[in-house]
Amino acid sequence: MRIVVVGDVMLDVDLSGEATRLSPDAPVPVVDVSGVKRRAGGAGLVARMLAGDNWPVTLVTVLGDDDAGRQLQAHLAGVRLVAGASGHASPVKTRVRAGSHPVVRFDQGCEKAPVPDVSPAMLREVEKAGVIIVADYGRGLAANPQLRELLARLAGHVPIVWDPHPAGPDPVPGVAVVTPNLSEARKAVQSRGRKENRAPQHGASRDGGNTAAGDPAVEAGAVLLKEWGSRAVLVTKGEQGAVLCRRDQSPQPVPAPRVEAGDPCGAGDRLAASLAVHLLAGRDLAEAAELAVHDAADFLANGGVSALPDSGGEPVQPKPRVNDPLLLARAVRENGGKVVATGGCFDLLHAGHVRSLAAARKLGDCLIVCLNSDDSVRRLKGPERPIIGQHDRAELLLAMECVDAVMVFDEDTPEAALERLRPDIWVKGGDYKGASLPEASLVESWGGRCLTVPYHPARSTTGLADALAKVS
Repeated sequence: MRIVVVGDVMLDVDLSGEATRLSPDAPVPVVDVSGVKRRAGGAGLVARMLAGDNWPVTLVTVLGDDDAGRQLQAHLAGVRLVAGASGHASPVKTRVRAGSHPVVRFDQGCEKAPVPDVSPAMLREVEKAGVIIVADYGRGLAANPQLRELLARLAGHVPIVWDPHPAGPDPVPGVAVVTPNLSEARKAVQSRGRKENRAPQHGASRDGGNTAAGDPAVEAGAVLLKEWGSRAVLVTKGEQGAVLCRRDQSPQPVPAPRVEAGDPCGAGDRLAASLAVHLLAGRDLAEAAELAVHDAADFLANGGVSALPDSGGEPVQPKPRVNDPLLLARAVRENGGKVVATGGCFDLLHAGHVRSLAAARKLGDCLIVCLNSDDSVRRLKGPERPIIGQHDRAELLLAMECVDAVMVFDEDTPEAALERLRPDIWVKGGDYKGASLPEASLVESWGGRCLTVPYHPARSTTGLADALAKVS
């Protein structure tokens, strides 16, 4: 279940302040620095993001034996670190901002570096991964022959997300998805000198389907899909979202929600981290890509890297998050536990719900609630329902100690959600009989059981809704 991040790290320093005057020595702004933030960048930023979201993550990298390297170790506190010696100076990137505007960036120790060695311990950690992110920042680690040989061997059965760099090597063949931005994708195509005669014609994909006419992301993605030998290429386009190119399938646009964002720094790291989490949970690539693009947009909307706290050498503080139902189910099963699921609208939670959910949780090692979406409730209950929206209903359920995760589904019945979760036990209230449940045959098809818990007829959402209507 462990996520392993492999790649180059650097020390990022942000100097922020206000510029209200020009220098008397030259026509350049003077920035009165009021804040200094330091953090691990590159692959270190990806690992910190995952650790901050409470995911088990190991960072496999190399570090310099210098002050910047020691600072990096301090800023990676809380991340499981398996590091070898880089043999050269640690790169430091210092950004200066005046208000929300970048003024200048200074790079130290960022010249081309020799390919570092990898230790047996580094290779062992990579081999134990449940999913791998290669965060290449062009510093040589992704070019190590031993590491590449291992990654190529693992690509057949371990999802690998490869975030490339123009100064780095090509991804190894067979990785699940490569995530260049449009600029990186164009450079990669141009470097091969085949853009004119290898890219598909405008409006046509490699499998003969139609695409957005003249979309450079589609054209570059199709070329790189063949050149890199990966299973997919996800070309990101900033506020325009992304395009997912896969073998023998038409390119799929992945729109991004509109957000007000300034500095896009870190969005690619957020996207790669989210892709890995969703693939580890068992989602298919199309769904994982859609969720990851939204996660990256949310990251920018919340301030991006400038809103990240300065670790100050302290362990990362995990932030509360909703447990992913698919990943939770997988983890419980791999530890020999039983997955219990139940379902319903749960519009206006009442004591009957609380008692039934608590009883269901005692039947196994986790309880996942399959929750009807707002559209689903509307079709089942009528246009006046639900009384409470799906996001609030999910939040209320998750506030209960007995509920471990919530999975919202949009269909009229929970069969599709159950097929994905495959719980060991499917629970309904005692007003149902297990044999008469329409889901019974489906649950039993993978060896699961349908059980009922006590029903409390004096308490119902409909009764509460009617009472509220009379009061109002």
